[in-house]
Amino acid sequence: LSEAEWEYVARAGTTTPFHTGATISTSQANFNGNKTYNGSSKGKKRDRTVPVGSFGANQFGLHDVHGNVLEWVQDCWNANYKGAPVDGTSVWTTGDCSNRVLRGGSWNNEPWILRSAIRAWGRSVNRFNFDGFRVARTLP
Repeated sequence: LSEAEWEYVARAGTTTPFHTGATISTSQANFNGNKTYNGSSKGKKRDRTVPVGSFGANQFGLHDVHGNVLEWVQDCWNANYKGAPVDGTSVWTTGDCSNRVLRGGSWNNEPWILRSAIRAWGRSVNRFNFDGFRVARTLP
């Protein structure tokens, strides 16, 4: 996915920090439940990934867009959106392409990092058990 596509599917028509609303719990996503966000309660800290689909789907029917693993997107890293594609689907192929954008937060992250708008970056040659990707296809 492009970064814009990822955020679109993560938000699933919402304007809140998570597709679940203003808060998120460890019954809705896999993250470091020892930490809280926006008045949420503490929950489980699983310290590992869990099988895809362990939590309910968002409004678009997609599972695990928040938590479990940070998701690589195709875009090169840029510190801000100045000069970003504006069509909602194109990949940003300029900037620091040795680093790529990661979205969604992981099992090891605090809940604020799972927010739909949060952007992270990583070296595209690195591999960790808290990074992954979402397989998608273009519809005709």
